[in-house]
Amino acid sequence: MLKSFKYRIYPTKAQTTKMERTLDLCRWVYNETLAYRKTLFETEGKSSSKYATNALLPTWKVDKPDLKEVFSQTLQNVQERVDLAFKAFFRRIKAGEKPGYPRFKGKGWYDSFTYPQMGFKLDNGLLKLSKIGNIKIKLHRPIEGKIKRLTVRRTATGKWFACFSVEIEDQPKPPWKDGTLVGIDVGLESFATLSNGEKISNPRFFREEEHELARAQRKLSKAPKGTPDRKKALKVVERVHERIANKRYEFAHQISNDLVKRFGLIAFEDLNIKGMTKNHCLAKSIHDVAWNMLVTLTSYKAERAGSMVVLVDPRNTSKMCSRCGILVEKTLSDRVHNCPQCGLSMDRDWNAAINILRLGLQSVGIKSVEAPVF
Repeated sequence: MLKSFKYRIYPTKAQTTKMERTLDLCRWVYNETLAYRKTLFETEGKSSSKYATNALLPTWKVDKPDLKEVFSQTLQNVQERVDLAFKAFFRRIKAGEKPGYPRFKGKGWYDSFTYPQMGFKLDNGLLKLSKIGNIKIKLHRPIEGKIKRLTVRRTATGKWFACFSVEIEDQPKPPWKDGTLVGIDVGLESFATLSNGEKISNPRFFREEEHELARAQRKLSKAPKGTPDRKKALKVVERVHERIANKRYEFAHQISNDLVKRFGLIAFEDLNIKGMTKNHCLAKSIHDVAWNMLVTLTSYKAERAGSMVVLVDPRNTSKMCSRCGILVEKTLSDRVHNCPQCGLSMDRDWNAAINILRLGLQSVGIKSVEAPVF
């Protein structure tokens, strides 16, 4: 099992210049590799492999000696990224999705570089990077397991982070008990409703910062392009977006930690977020709650803890009565489930969460649950 550990690093001005230079050279290799593969396919109808493009690097270093400033495996990883982009492109074509051909990277649109196997070392509070130097790193928690690779990333606001990909042993899954099973219905009115009746309120981070962001964006739009004032205004906009993202990420981490500690099996709906955001009236609110982030964080933490996350078909989970099983039509404004057949009356999200748990249990072959009796 792979796990990621992310730490803030504090390069000097000279090291920052080297890392930004590394990003620019990596961007050049990315664009050259993409151009080579694109031209080869258009002229000869052939596709190039990652290893064939790796063989081009020595020639490129002769023509562009600056490439020697970058660790060799880092440049090979750039070509691996191009290869993965093409594989994803062909996969989307086969699946009948909108393919999205790999795009060239413009200036400022390449923000990370990777040491796949070697070229880095942690030593006495310093991160030693080949071709760059010893950088101060804040190790706010110990790294567990065996480090496999390192990715250095620059944020839009100019902060630098070191992300270690670590291999750790899988944890045995403990036996489930009645109190450790939960179904979760995510929503906009409440962030989440659990099958035991608990509700988690929606923090609405974007909505809280919306006026501040609008004010910053107005200043940005008024600043003439290419001026220091515009660059300064852009930084303010980026800081607001970063603050919103950090709050949302921290909230999702806290909720996922709590769920994994308390429950052995967690059932979510397998929602089509992309399709749901086509409703322009709800798109902003749906993006704000970031349901996918909660599911992703809970999934990898559950795997680490020996728990399980299951995704169920969301069809009719809100309509179906959790006691008798008939479908009760509702509008978005109907917040209470009232069953005309069995008389069950309860919060609609709670009713849906119980149905989600029932479907989750069925998917792993466990006896179903019943609605609470009022």
